[in-house]
This record gives sequence, C-alpha cells and structure tokens, in this order.
Amino acid sequence: MIKYVALLRGINVGGHKPVKMEELKKAFESLGFQNVKTLLASGNVLFESPKMGTDILVKQIEEKLEQELGYEVGVLLRTMEEIQNLADANPFKNIELTQKTRLYVTFLPEKQKRDVKIPHESTGKDFKIVRISASEVCSVLVLSADRGTTDLMSFLEKEFGRKVTTRNWNTISRILKGH
Repeated sequence: MIKYVALLRGINVGGHKPVKMEELKKAFESLGFQNVKTLLASGNVLFESPKMGTDILVKQIEEKLEQELGYEVGVLLRTMEEIQNLADANPFKNIELTQKTRLYVTFLPEKQKRDVKIPHESTGKDFKIVRISASEVCSVLVLSADRGTTDLMSFLEKEFGRKVTTRNWNTISRILKGH
C-alpha cells in the first residue's frame, strides 16, 4: 500500500465550493481507499491505496468527486514520500521569519520547464520564489498593506497555470504529522 495525499483545488475558499470533510472521507472510502483522513477544511485527504498510476488515481478521484458534489474539483496527488522529501529539503531554511511572513508551497499538476531565476523576487521585495522543482514552487510572502496572499496566488497562477494548488508550509507539516 502506498500512502498518498490528495490536494484538492479551490474548495472551501471564501465560501466557494463548500464541501464537508465527512463527505470527502466517504467519497474516498467508496473508491476502496484505506485509512482515509481529511486534514483541515482546505481539501487535504490522506489515504492509502495499492500502487497504480497516479493519472489513474487522479481520474478516479476527480470523477467520483464530480459525481458526489455536482461540480468539478481539481486534484493533485503526491505520495507521502514526496511530501517528506520536500520537508527534508527544507526550502525555507534561510528565510527570516516574522509575524508577517508566510511560507507557501504551490503544487504543479505536471512537470514545469520555467525560466524563472531563483531566487525570484518581486520589484517591491514583498514576495520571492526560493525554489522551483518539477512538481512544486516554494515562495515567501511578507504581508503588507499593498500585498496579500491573493496577490501572490494570482502571480503564481499567471506564471504556472490555473491548475496549481497552494498550501501554507504549516499545512505541509500537519500533513506529515497526520499520516
């Protein structure tokens, strides 16, 4: 059995696409997945499944969620090993943290070939991309009156496409503790 985390895109954000976690859990269990747990209301589902192609699993989950919820939900899938490897890489180790600092991981649906130089810093120096791999982008935002999380998300979607999904670094830690 392989341990996975399904990262659902765009649910329970500002009242958009509301989903109860119990509904998600039941939908995943109905697909035969084991040890299903939901984490936070932002669409993180931990589960175990026999090894099969990621594309097949994503398709099964997306079809089931559309059937159960009545609308399309984008799903990005990672193994817990991939999440652990990301945490072990410690992409934010050189970032000075303040109460206004936010650390984000944006998960990419497919391998990216971008020519963004790292570190990439905004002209206002209020956000920067500290790491880009084939499957995720790690970024830092310093909240200000002029810049908030939605500004960073807009930039990331423009640069990497609308099918990405982003999680706070604290959520990544909770995912690892939850499995």
